[in-house]
Amino acid sequence: MRLLEFFNNLGPTRIAAMSAAAILTLGFFIFIIGRVSTPDMSLLYSELDIKDSGQIVSILEQQNIPYEVRNNGSQIYIPSSNVQRIRLSLAQEGLPSGGSLGYEIFDRSDALGTTNFVQNVNLVRALEGELARTIRSFDSIEGARVHLVLPRRELFSRETRTPSASVIVKTRANRRLEISRVRAIQHLVASAVDGLTTSKISIVDDSGNLLAQSQESENGLASAATLEEARLETESRLRSNIERLIERTVGFGKVRAEVSVDMDFDRVTESDETFDPLGQVERSTQRITENSKEIEGSDDNTVTVANNLPETQADENNPGGPINSIETNRTEETINYEITKSTTTRIQESGDIERLTVAVLVDGIQKIDENGEVTYTPRTQEELDKIASLVRTTVGYDQERGDQIEVINMQFASIDVPLQLKETTFLGLTKKDIFKIAEITMFLIIGILIIL
Repeated sequence: MRLLEFFNNLGPTRIAAMSAAAILTLGFFIFIIGRVSTPDMSLLYSELDIKDSGQIVSILEQQNIPYEVRNNGSQIYIPSSNVQRIRLSLAQEGLPSGGSLGYEIFDRSDALGTTNFVQNVNLVRALEGELARTIRSFDSIEGARVHLVLPRRELFSRETRTPSASVIVKTRANRRLEISRVRAIQHLVASAVDGLTTSKISIVDDSGNLLAQSQESENGLASAATLEEARLETESRLRSNIERLIERTVGFGKVRAEVSVDMDFDRVTESDETFDPLGQVERSTQRITENSKEIEGSDDNTVTVANNLPETQADENNPGGPINSIETNRTEETINYEITKSTTTRIQESGDIERLTVAVLVDGIQKIDENGEVTYTPRTQEELDKIASLVRTTVGYDQERGDQIEVINMQFASIDVPLQLKETTFLGLTKKDIFKIAEITMFLIIGILIIL
């Protein structure tokens, strides 16, 4: 009865005010308790594949660990006290795998009940997964997939087909992959697969741009894409050499260079043969000598007037009649000479530089005065001339070739980059812990004031 009289004496206005205050106080304490009991969430993994995110979430649910999935499933947050332990536990399970399986695929299968065909398929999948993981370890690559074609040699077949591969990469922040990185990926894949050459590896980015293809076409001539890659690689090499050299003087990030190269991709083969008539050398000599003697005598006993002459009868040395003697001498000599011959074959490979055009932009000198203001001072003409001389030497300047080099001094646009300061601690507490303690203390003070 007294309680009813007490509420009747208060009146409806006071009762409503007291009820509202009680509800607010109860809600405030519930908020504080929930805030204090909520664990501090920290990032477990980021840039996860959807498949990896699903497997990690399943393991967290089995272990009754609270988690938060953010950024469309690519980031998972868990309590800070469990981050290191969960990472070690997931590493034992081979997670995150990047959406591809490696050699751990053989740990999950029963070797006794697996056919040879399945083992070969798993081997190809394992190679593809391991190569994709290695390529993703590059700092400029976010994701990668590898497809291998390993032909099997047929029985009693003389033809041998070479392996081939295709790689698709996704770069970070949609940046274009440098030619040197593309070549590195080609050699990496070729070295990991037996019989695979870099000319059989194609690389494509996630936008469908062909980054690398066969270095030679079917007829043995360099393709147009390969020639364009050679030109771009030459420009990139010269540009890097210029910036790396000039940055040592003007400072890092204070020079930009652009190089345009005109190249001659014609392959010329010349062959010359020169004969020297004065440089004769006796190679062989052939000499033939013939001597012959022929004697003809008359042995005629017929009765003639000539035979009955006294002079003829008195010739005792020629009892058979007159004698004819024929003597022949012949000498033949053949000399073969070798004439000096000079053969010169000159092959001029493609890729000669016909003309260079270089543009170099150099920032001025920025100094901070006593008042903290930044003052800009342009560079002198003498400094620009020295920089131009260094550039000409670096790129191999040739005036007869028509090369052109321009060095200009202009102020660069300032880019404010926030500095990442090292996190300091006080009594073993980080800045985040101090803010949390201050927040709880403030809530307690407000709660005490409400009660009073």
